[in-house]
Amino acid sequence: MAETSAIVSHPWALSVDEVLAHLEVTPYRGLDESQVVARRLKYGPNRLAEAKAKSILHIAVNQFKSLIVGLLAVAAFVSIAFGEWLDAGAIGGVILINAAIGFFMELKAVRSMEALRRMERITARVRRGGRVLEISAADLVCGDVVLVEGGDIVSADMRLIKASKLQADESVLTGESVPVTKSVEPLSEDAVLGDRRNMLFKGTALTRGSGEAVVTAVGMNTELGHISALVAQAEESVTPLEKRLDQLGRKLVWVTFVIITIVAAAGILRDKEVFLMIETAIALAVAAIPEGLPIVATLALARGMIRMARRNALLNELAAVETLGGIGVICTDKTGTLTENRMTVIAMILADGRIEIEGTARGTPARFTKSGQPFDPNSDSALMQAMEVAVLCNNASLGHEAEQWHGSGDPLEVSLLIAGRKAGIDSDALMRQWPEIREEAFDSDAKRMATYNEKDGLIRVSIKGAIEAVLPCCTRIATEAGDKPLDDPTQTVWEQQHAALAKEGYRMLALAAKKVTSVDAPAYEDLTFLGLVVMADPPREDVKQAVAECRNAGIRVVMITGDHPETARTIAKAVGIADDASPEVILGKDLVHADEMTDEDRRRYRHASIFARVSPRQKLDLIDVHQKAGSAVAMTGDGVNDAPALKKADIGIAMGLRGTQVAREAADMVLKDDAFATIVVAVEQGRIIFDNIRKFVLYLLSCNLSEVMIVFAASLIDRPLPILPLQILFLNLVTDVFPALALGVGKGSPGIMDRPPRPADEPVLPSRAWYAITGCGLLITISVMVAFEVALVSFGMSDQEAVTISFLTLAFAQLWNIFNMRAADSNVVRNEVTENPNVWAALGFCIVLLIAAVYVPGLSTVLGLKPPHPHGWTMILAASLLTLVVGQAVKTLSAAGKKRGQGAR
Repeated sequence: MAETSAIVSHPWALSVDEVLAHLEVTPYRGLDESQVVARRLKYGPNRLAEAKAKSILHIAVNQFKSLIVGLLAVAAFVSIAFGEWLDAGAIGGVILINAAIGFFMELKAVRSMEALRRMERITARVRRGGRVLEISAADLVCGDVVLVEGGDIVSADMRLIKASKLQADESVLTGESVPVTKSVEPLSEDAVLGDRRNMLFKGTALTRGSGEAVVTAVGMNTELGHISALVAQAEESVTPLEKRLDQLGRKLVWVTFVIITIVAAAGILRDKEVFLMIETAIALAVAAIPEGLPIVATLALARGMIRMARRNALLNELAAVETLGGIGVICTDKTGTLTENRMTVIAMILADGRIEIEGTARGTPARFTKSGQPFDPNSDSALMQAMEVAVLCNNASLGHEAEQWHGSGDPLEVSLLIAGRKAGIDSDALMRQWPEIREEAFDSDAKRMATYNEKDGLIRVSIKGAIEAVLPCCTRIATEAGDKPLDDPTQTVWEQQHAALAKEGYRMLALAAKKVTSVDAPAYEDLTFLGLVVMADPPREDVKQAVAECRNAGIRVVMITGDHPETARTIAKAVGIADDASPEVILGKDLVHADEMTDEDRRRYRHASIFARVSPRQKLDLIDVHQKAGSAVAMTGDGVNDAPALKKADIGIAMGLRGTQVAREAADMVLKDDAFATIVVAVEQGRIIFDNIRKFVLYLLSCNLSEVMIVFAASLIDRPLPILPLQILFLNLVTDVFPALALGVGKGSPGIMDRPPRPADEPVLPSRAWYAITGCGLLITISVMVAFEVALVSFGMSDQEAVTISFLTLAFAQLWNIFNMRAADSNVVRNEVTENPNVWAALGFCIVLLIAAVYVPGLSTVLGLKPPHPHGWTMILAASLLTLVVGQAVKTLSAAGKKRGQGAR
């Protein structure tokens, strides 16, 4: 038999005979071994492409890619070149400490491909050469005839050729929580993935029934393979914090270069010694670079990561902690994220009215209400009759564990058993009382099912199914007053009620019953109509409040789902994503590809809140729309179909309980409790951390700028350096780091979630912050230079003694400068800095270190310091307090002026 192409285009649109003919296979015999070998050689094994995992070495190397770390490395090499070994060793120690912290906190890599491959370690039963064989799923080829049944994991994409009561759970691909009933009839060529009912897809699970199918795609050509390719191709965005720190580092490079050039030129013009100019240049380079910044940033983010873990949010990367705080849009999947991901009976509609059923399978207490009033379900005979029919006409089973109901079998049937349990019906006890003696199994064509149950010679026939399959078989309708005739107008009313509920996205089953004396009596004749069971995948109980909190914080929540549009609309309205009575739902088939979008398309998509029937690739396009508009985007999800979008988003958020391994490995954050509300907590922590980062960067740079100004000023006058390179390193690594770290772990200011998210392109330090840095740096410089000049001229101190005075004045002025980091509108005495116990601990520790630097032999020698006299300490404290006094006065006056301006408006 000649070998032809084994890839079938649109197999769902072809008849069974056309697909078999294209694949050159007969279902009763299957492929011959020669065909199998040829096709495997041509198309490869049924495996997904392997992704190379990040090695430990790769993770370690990543820790040195920061531009600021690069600046430190250059400074270290320059120090070595000129024999400044102590300076070089200290800088090298900074680099290694920062790398070690980052390495151990980020010892993890994205394992998306490995997780996808773990899904396929299964076997398949195939018919080859007329024999049924069990083979590894990896050995399947296009054209293999596969025998499938309930409980199987589908091992390739297949076109069904036989199907008997076959259903598949495709939620990991489509996002739909309801199992899909399968058939063999051809469909329209443009049928979307969720509507291809004659296909089975790799990675999905069969929940019931049996059948035969022919393989139409293997490996990377399957729908799961397409998604794995998207995961690999999705660009993993550089986090906003990384971008901001990189921009800051570049500015520091230019500032350092310009200052060194000016100082060198000035020194040459003044005929200063070359070695002195080299020493000065090294001092300037060391002073300009905030050596403590990488360490403090890493530790602050690590603290945030630990804090979030305690609140059920696990983050995979340090930088993701800060990124959360800038989120402006949350694109969320529906199933399992906003909803329970389990069908639940929410109402029973009977002839006498609608009865609401509250409570879920998660142990929430049941509550039955009618016309808004609670009542005992056992007091309504019509309700209890309908409930018993739903339990008897059922093949599922129910168990109870950890205060939750767990069922096995069709999820719809499990939901009926749980509803019965809420009404006090024990399914096992009822089945013992009414043993089943016959069953008319559910048929996807007939869309109904019947069971016969006998007790004391009386036989009950219980029927459930689609309303169009059950209602025409009914001649009576049950009411509280007894059975009444079911006429055509009444049937029409029920059909209209069903259509209205279906339009709202609900799923319904019709119930009917009768009593007979013979097991051979026909099932679907002369029935009594009992009513409708209304089912939904209900919203999670905590979602509505969380969505409201997002809105209050200026964060847009957008639903992007593969589910039906009406279901999406109903859930969006229920949780508060959409306020309109009939909000717009944009369908995937109507979405324009990213390369073809007009400005109007992008504007429309940015303002829409509900997208339904969306494919994994389209999710990437929608995320891109918001990112290009300047918003940081978070994407939530739990299925395989969500993985590419989770990776593409600025923050990918996976569900820890319900989420697939693929989704968890592709995400930046995993919610241990699957609670959407946890995202709000994480965003709040992210905002707090960014504010803290801004505070300590401002603190570090104002301290470093003062050091640059001091060295620069000394180079322009005929004076020795007021502070030496190793002393600068000591301050930057010790007395700067601990106060900065204390700022980095602050609890934040109240009301942080009452303001809109910051712009994605806003730098760590806006222009107003640079004014503050310059002002604080200038104040510190003036106090140090005045103290140095007084020590040299007025008190006639030696160079070493005067340098000690200037060193300690600089150190204490920098310590007091931490109190200038408070918010301008906060109280002078009680604010987020003074009420931070870590600040006081850091100050105490740093003061001890400064005293040790002066009085401990060895250390004082290395640093070139000499213990000052009492009047020297008086001068140090008086001069260093200048920064604090003036800084607080400026903040107070600024806040008062701002209030007056607001009052005038």
